[in-house]
Amino acid sequence: MRITACRKEHFNAAHRLYRPDWDEAKNEEIFGLCNNPNFHGHNYDLVVKVTGEIDPETGYLIDLKILKDYIKQEVLLPFDHKNLNLDVEEFKNLNPTAENIAVVIWQRLRKVIDKKLDVSVVLYETERNFVEYSGE
Repeated sequence: MRITACRKEHFNAAHRLYRPDWDEAKNEEIFGLCNNPNFHGHNYDLVVKVTGEIDPETGYLIDLKILKDYIKQEVLLPFDHKNLNLDVEEFKNLNPTAENIAVVIWQRLRKVIDKKLDVSVVLYETERNFVEYSGE
């Protein structure tokens, strides 16, 4: 019997969508306002989904307090109120699009969550724009 447990969190971060190998005109054409050289920010909502079998001894899929701690350590502390381009190592050479942010969050969480459990992240950049990544 497989089940999914979810944890929702929120963080704020600034970023700039930009490729240094493109000229300013192409960056402006592709990324528009998101290419602002002074950066811009989002109030991100994050849903982390963990799927697997319920432990017959505890009745838990995963202790949600432990999941909360993992998200705090791997996502909130390094990302919240940060400039993703400047402050987060993974984005030094990776454009911090919503897609890439979701993949990086998944990679960080995948390292600490038990491998017998499946992990998926849903990242809302706005109320209407969101991405989901499950490592596939």
